[in-house]
Amino acid sequence: MNSALSLLLLFLMLPLCAAGQDIGTVTLVEGALRVIRGTTVYAGAEGVRLRQGDILENGEGGFAQLELQGGTIAVLGPSSRLFLFRHGAGSEMVLLSGWLKGESAAAAGVYRYSSPLLGASTKDGTVVLRTGEDLAEIFIESGSANVSEVGSGGSWVRPVSAKAGQFFTRRRGKSVATNPRPTPTFVDALPHAFRDTLPSRLARFSGKRPIELRRDHEASFAEVQAWLTIGQTWRRGFVERFQPRLKDTAFRAAIEQHLNELPEWDRVLHPEKYEPKTPAAVESPNSPH
Repeated sequence: MNSALSLLLLFLMLPLCAAGQDIGTVTLVEGALRVIRGTTVYAGAEGVRLRQGDILENGEGGFAQLELQGGTIAVLGPSSRLFLFRHGAGSEMVLLSGWLKGESAAAAGVYRYSSPLLGASTKDGTVVLRTGEDLAEIFIESGSANVSEVGSGGSWVRPVSAKAGQFFTRRRGKSVATNPRPTPTFVDALPHAFRDTLPSRLARFSGKRPIELRRDHEASFAEVQAWLTIGQTWRRGFVERFQPRLKDTAFRAAIEQHLNELPEWDRVLHPEKYEPKTPAAVESPNSPH
């Protein structure tokens, strides 16, 4: 095998390798934290190691602090859902709903905090992101950042430079609105833990044996439906990841019922539709009639 081909194969395998590596630690949990890793739902706890691809969900009143390799600290607020999409080159986490505060360290490089409507990237700043089904808001608490609309597929559109104190909002179907300060409504709703800087708690877990995730159950379709329909940029690989759940008749039936939203699953459910067509036999002119 020549060196160029070897390098290409190595490059293609990097995401697969990274998915099984630890990228950070949960250093504080209040309330219940769930982690969906692979196809399984686990109970999260302080000291649990995080991996690329983990989906984290907090219940009402819940709170979790995540400390990632490189020095970035992120806090997941109440009733929030977060996907650790990528870590390393082009680090990105995706907030589907709820609250997220991220403090990026310069040593970690640029970190991107995305939602289906609005996103911010920074390497030396602190951003607060709140998102719901039809509205997303971003506050640049300190440092500098780039803020961008996010397209339906998950791609960033028209990023702009932002500085500390600025506040950005976007409603579904609308452009980004910029304000010199956050709205009173946003400030009043801000989780209490988000009002201060985020001190690191990582030293408490240094040298200790990692806490193992406690398995709860296999993910149901209802538990992952919202993730299966996020932008194409982020859901790449979800068919392969959740395909083993098709062995469950209820999960398979639910996928069938939602194929209009999940067209990429049709090839898995109905592979015969995508098999090469066998050309019709050509009748020989000398064949008997």
